[in-house]
Amino acid sequence: MIRVEVAYARPDKQEIVPVTVPEGTTALEAVKLSGITDIFPEVDPDSNDMGIFGKVIKDPAAHELRDGDRVELYRPLKIDPKQARLNRAMKKGA
Repeated sequence: MIRVEVAYARPDKQEIVPVTVPEGTTALEAVKLSGITDIFPEVDPDSNDMGIFGKVIKDPAAHELRDGDRVELYRPLKIDPKQARLNRAMKKGA
């Protein structure tokens, strides 16, 4: 058995859920086992982007976790980062 954490944050609330899982558990399985969707119903483990300590995982269903890993669930971006940068530049120039 290994110990991992599953983390999710909104602007108003953050939660880190410790989970003990069997070796060989994937990031996606750990998220589903953590019960984080009970705390944050808007989380969809099958579609949310995930990472380990800030590094994005391309395939959470295949990424095996190691003892001490923290699986982070990412919220979808509300605006494209390039567009946000352009908006700030236009506002500053005005």
